[in-house]
Amino acid sequence: MQIDIKTADIKPIRNTFDHVAKRLGKDKPASRYQEATFDIQPETNFHYRPLWDPEHLLYDRRRTAIEMEDWYAFRDPRQYYYGTWTITRSRQQDHMEKNFAFFEKRRLVDVMPAEWRNKVATLLVPIRHAEYTANLNNCYMSAYGYGTAITQACLYAGLDHLGIAQYLTRIGLAVSDGDTAVLDAAKIAWTDDETWQPLRKLCEDLLVTKDWFELFVAQNLVLDGLLYPLAYDRFDTAISRHGGSALAMLTDFALEWFGESSRWVDATLKTAAAESDKNKAQIEQWANAWGTRAIEALTPIAMAEFGGEGEATLAEIRAELITRAKKKSGLDLQ
Repeated sequence: MQIDIKTADIKPIRNTFDHVAKRLGKDKPASRYQEATFDIQPETNFHYRPLWDPEHLLYDRRRTAIEMEDWYAFRDPRQYYYGTWTITRSRQQDHMEKNFAFFEKRRLVDVMPAEWRNKVATLLVPIRHAEYTANLNNCYMSAYGYGTAITQACLYAGLDHLGIAQYLTRIGLAVSDGDTAVLDAAKIAWTDDETWQPLRKLCEDLLVTKDWFELFVAQNLVLDGLLYPLAYDRFDTAISRHGGSALAMLTDFALEWFGESSRWVDATLKTAAAESDKNKAQIEQWANAWGTRAIEALTPIAMAEFGGEGEATLAEIRAELITRAKKKSGLDLQ
């Protein structure tokens, strides 16, 4: 018996969805990110207004002072939609699990001087509460923001902050040989220690900020832009000089995430600021106001970490943030 195997070239009737084709041009192939982002949020046929806020629609442009002709002008340079985000984070989590396993198996905690183990427990672990605040803030932006192009990325950022908070919990347990008392002490420090009260007050004020784009600027540009270099970069460098270089293995994700997230934050602010002079001025006003407050809130922590060099270190980090905002987003900060 002779069997002939033939192939057939089946061309798709169309390459993408109509709502995506309206943005890209007639029937042009679209990326998965574009198909999962463009015009996903409902805009018509709402049957009722929110009972908790009858002055607004479920999705309402008026929830922020920022005005955009097209809220889908925003682009995430990472091209994250749910699939790519989960795949990336899964790989990073596998890497971090190996780091923690190596740290614990080789007893690298024993290499750290007791003074610096205590500093990790008292000056790094309490930040998990600030990370949880960042989680709630980004969830708020996702709930009340406008357009999937920005709200989905905010939700991913919120979940990332929650993951970092959990890593900080594990770091506390790693440097204390699993003694959960370190977590209780960190919570007491967050609620009672004078060193942490300015940052705690700032976090609480962020939680009740109504304008979601103002919150985006305050949390994702200002506070993250100052806290991450201070807590995960400068502090890690300082502890490495005292035999604690292994800590870098446990904070690796936080620093890698900050660099990655900064690209998205910078691109978002650049797009919003380029839309109009009014937008640019409003973003700069928010960034300067919250920047002053953030510096005041972080100063006691910087002093506890670096002593007399704390203020200079923080001033250097702020200068880096100002340079970054100008270069990446075109913003003039002070």
